[in-house]
Amino acid sequence: MEPKFISTRAVLFLLAINLLVAGCAQNSSGVKDSATISEQYPSTAYHQDTQVEQDAEISGKNSESGSNTRIPASYGKYKILWPRLLSLYALPKTSNKRVRRELTWFVEHPDYLQRVQIRAEPYLFDIVEQIEHQHVPGEIALLPIVESAFQPHARSHARAHGIWQFIPSTGRLYGLKQNWWYDGRRDIYASTQAAIRYLQKLHREFDSDWLLALAAYNCGEGAVHKAIKKNIRRGRPTDFWSLQLPRETKNYVPRLLAVSQVFANAASYNISLRPIPNLPVLERVGIGSQMDLAVAAELAGMSIEKLYHFNPAFSQWATDPLGPHHLVIPAELSEPFKSKLAELPTERRIQLKRHKVARGESLRTVARKYKTSPEAIQQTNRLHGARLHAGRDLIVPVSAKNLAYYNLKPYKAPKKKSRKIYYRVRRGDSLWKIARRYSVSIKSLAKWNHMTTRTTLRPGKKLVIRNNKSKVSGKYAKSRSKRYRRYTVRKGDSLYLIARRFKVTVAELRKWNAPRIGKYIRPGQRLNVGGPTT
Repeated sequence: MEPKFISTRAVLFLLAINLLVAGCAQNSSGVKDSATISEQYPSTAYHQDTQVEQDAEISGKNSESGSNTRIPASYGKYKILWPRLLSLYALPKTSNKRVRRELTWFVEHPDYLQRVQIRAEPYLFDIVEQIEHQHVPGEIALLPIVESAFQPHARSHARAHGIWQFIPSTGRLYGLKQNWWYDGRRDIYASTQAAIRYLQKLHREFDSDWLLALAAYNCGEGAVHKAIKKNIRRGRPTDFWSLQLPRETKNYVPRLLAVSQVFANAASYNISLRPIPNLPVLERVGIGSQMDLAVAAELAGMSIEKLYHFNPAFSQWATDPLGPHHLVIPAELSEPFKSKLAELPTERRIQLKRHKVARGESLRTVARKYKTSPEAIQQTNRLHGARLHAGRDLIVPVSAKNLAYYNLKPYKAPKKKSRKIYYRVRRGDSLWKIARRYSVSIKSLAKWNHMTTRTTLRPGKKLVIRNNKSKVSGKYAKSRSKRYRRYTVRKGDSLYLIARRFKVTVAELRKWNAPRIGKYIRPGQRLNVGGPTT
C-alpha cells in the first residue's frame, strides 16, 4: 500500500495552530503567578490572586484622599507581605546537619517566632521594598532575626547596635552617622540601606557567593579570606560548608537558612504567620530642622514612648541639630502631622533660653548644664570656634518638658559602678594570658574593652580590667586555686624576717611550705609567702 503524503500547506497550518496554543498557555507577564508560588511553597499560609480590579480600586481611593502613602507595584499580586517575600528567595536550598539543628530549634520555639514577627511588623515592608529594589535574595530580609531578633536597641559586647548590628567603624564607613543626638545604626531605613550595600560589596568580593558574603558579614572579610587560602593550600573545596570558620559563623549562615525555611513552610511546621499587609505601615516625614520630640509627639497625636519606638535612632530629647531632619510616623497619622507641622511657628519647634557666660565656662560645661550638646549651641549661636568669652550671652536650646518625661533610660547604656585598673599590653600578651593573670574571664575582658575574644592585641594598647566578682569554673578554676605568692630566700634571711616582711606568721609559712623546709632555710630556696589566691 502506498504511503499518503501531507501537503506543505497543511503542515504549515498545523504548526501555526500549535504555536498559537503554546502562546496562550504561556504566562505573558514573565513573572511567577500565585499558582507557581503555591507549587514552590505549598505550605505557605497566604496566597493572593492577581486582581486588576482591586489594584484600580485601591489606586482610586489613594488619589481621592490625597495621601502620599506608597502603593507598591506588586500590590495587585500580593495583599499580604509573606508571599511577596517568599517569591524573592534566591539562596541555595540546603539540608545538612547544621541547618537541621537550627531548624529544630526554631520549630521547638514558636513563641520566639511570634515575638520576632510582632517586632518586625512595622519595618518589614520597607525592608522588603529595599531588598526587591536592589535585587538581593529575599532571605536577607530575615537576617535581622539572626542578628538582633528585630530589636532596634540590641547591643553586643563589641558595641554593635541596631537590627543589623553594625559596629561603629563599619557603620561610619557606610554612612551611618553616630553622635550624642542620633545613632544611624538604630535608624531602620538608613541601616537597612547600609547593610544591603555592605552585603552587595561582599557578594562581589567573594565571586558572587552569597553564603560566603553572609559569613564575612558576621566574622569579617579577613577571616573568610584566611580560611579560603588555608583550604586552597590543603587542596580542599572553598565553599562555605568546607571552610574552618569561627563557631559563631558556622552557626550563623545555617540559622538564616533555617528560619527562611520555617517561614516558607510555616503550615508544615505548625507555625502561624501574622497577616502583615503588603502596604507601608510607617512613613518618613521631612521636618526641615531640629525639633523637640515632645512637640513632635503632640503634633502627631501619639505618646512620646510610641514616637521613640518608631524612631529608635534618636537618643535625646530632640532630633540632631545637624540632621538628618526626618521623623518616622505611622502612615495613618502622617497627613495630619504634616498639616500641623506646616502651621507650627519656627520658634515653637525648640525652646530657647538665654545664658550669660561666666568666667571659666566652656561650651562643654554650658551644654552639660542644659542637657544639650556643644554642637547645638555652636549652631544656634553661629559660633566658629569652641572658645567662649565671659559676659557673652548665649542662646541655648533646651527641652520643652522635664527630662523624666522623655523616658530616655532605655536608650542609654547603664553605668556600672566597679573599681577598674588599666593594663598596657606587652609583646607576647594575649587575652587568655591577661585574663588568667587578673583572675577574670576572657569574655568579660573582651566586653570591658569593646572587642571580641578573637581580637588581636597590639603592644602598647591600654586595656580596662574591672574588679568584678566573676566566677571561673572548671579546669582553670582548679589550677588557679593552687597559685601562691613566691619569694626567693636571700643571704641573712630567716623565717621570722620573711614572715614580718609579708605580714604573715611563721606558722603559716611552715604550713604553706611543708614538707620542703625543716628547721632552717637556705639562700636560693623558693618559698610560698602567701596563701592560695581566691
